[in-house]
Amino acid sequence: MVFSDGGARGNPGPAAIAFIIQSETGQAVIARSSYIGVCTNNQAEYRALLAALEAVAARKTEKVICHLDSELVVKQLSGEYMVKNKELKQLWKKVQAMVNQFKEVKFVNVPRDQSVIQEVDRLVNMTLDTSAGDRKF
Repeated sequence: MVFSDGGARGNPGPAAIAFIIQSETGQAVIARSSYIGVCTNNQAEYRALLAALEAVAARKTEKVICHLDSELVVKQLSGEYMVKNKELKQLWKKVQAMVNQFKEVKFVNVPRDQSVIQEVDRLVNMTLDTSAGDRKF
């Protein structure tokens, strides 16, 4: 399972991404965050998901469930919403290309008060507070 989040302070503004990959038993296997420069919140959400999918693909995982607190991104990826923004469309295309590396991918919108999403959000904010680039926990 993947839990990802991205955030920007200002829109656009300084932004960071984070993700946690859990085993099937719910144990955290990988947790990472990165400062990504200036972008919008939605761009950061997509970039967090891309980073998580790249990490999962490196583990040779066949099926992945991606949990995001961004309803917009989940609905765009599921085809319920069209992607009209040019920058988001490019990121959407990158996610679609990554999806082809797996047998099955699901995108699930979760509330912001979900415990793992809260932890991922904490990593995003910690990275923004320190603006120290890549961090591994």
